[in-house]
Amino acid sequence: MAAEADAAGSTNRADPYSPLTSEWLSVGDSHEIYVESVGRRDGIPAVYLHGGPGGGCQVDHRRLFDPERFHAVLFDQRGAGRSRPMGERNHNTLAHLIADMETIREHFGFARWMLVGGSWGATLALAYAEAHPDRVSGIVLRATFLGTRAEIETAFTQTLSRFYPGLNEDFLCVLPDEERARPLEPYWSRILDPDPAVHGPAARAWHDTERMLSEHMPGRTRLDLASLTSSRPLPATPFMEAHYFAHDCFMKPNQLLDEAGRLAGISGIIVQGRYDLLCPPATSHALAQRWRDAEIRVVEGAGHSLYDGGVRNALMRAIADLASRTAR
Repeated sequence: MAAEADAAGSTNRADPYSPLTSEWLSVGDSHEIYVESVGRRDGIPAVYLHGGPGGGCQVDHRRLFDPERFHAVLFDQRGAGRSRPMGERNHNTLAHLIADMETIREHFGFARWMLVGGSWGATLALAYAEAHPDRVSGIVLRATFLGTRAEIETAFTQTLSRFYPGLNEDFLCVLPDEERARPLEPYWSRILDPDPAVHGPAARAWHDTERMLSEHMPGRTRLDLASLTSSRPLPATPFMEAHYFAHDCFMKPNQLLDEAGRLAGISGIIVQGRYDLLCPPATSHALAQRWRDAEIRVVEGAGHSLYDGGVRNALMRAIADLASRTAR
């Protein structure tokens, strides 16, 4: 546990980004959620929502929040990161994650908090805000993902084949010929298969393809086919993604856009990479058309990743600006 705050509420810790608190919260169904808080105890309440699903929070995510202004909470969603049991998909749906956020908010005694999330974190932020608009002081999104099958199909079929035809061939060669016309469901079925000989190559191919699509200038643009059957550790995110995507992220069709009217009155900033191949600008534009309190900030020369040129800095500016705006 970190040092206590001083009388003014600010911290006297050597590292201002070290956690004020870190703990596991029991949320039922045998799940324990890893939660940490950073900043100052009397700061602006905020919560960071990681991507994936299944990604987990990283140390650098703490640095998105000015420790002299915020009391920010970061947590690993069910089955992700340090939450326990690791990789558990039972009792793991969007509704469960929203309920977990309410448990965390009540645990810290926040009446309202700012939501910050990118990609899948943006999906969760929007779903939570539409379910509990009175609990939200503002929203900062990066790379809007609405959790629809159409977005995933576009990214992994049309976009992939158009921009990276060689990578598309590699991606499809994991499947038999008869399954390549519609590869998503066969991929998810293989990833969720209990046999390591089946899920291993599919999980590695999905993970590496998605990573290349996420970067504006990826270091390589072809799969290492020989490594798909290697004994190296498997990435965690494909398994949770397959679970959620196979169930349409546990939402009704077009749910987030259809219910965007519930965001009225909530101020928001959307940080959008111009060349994001996974969550393109058109998606953020469609959301902003229905959420008139949202402002889009386009980062030129950037793709999907938080660490593409300028995206991280733009996200930090958006968080700071929205805090000032909502304070007024």
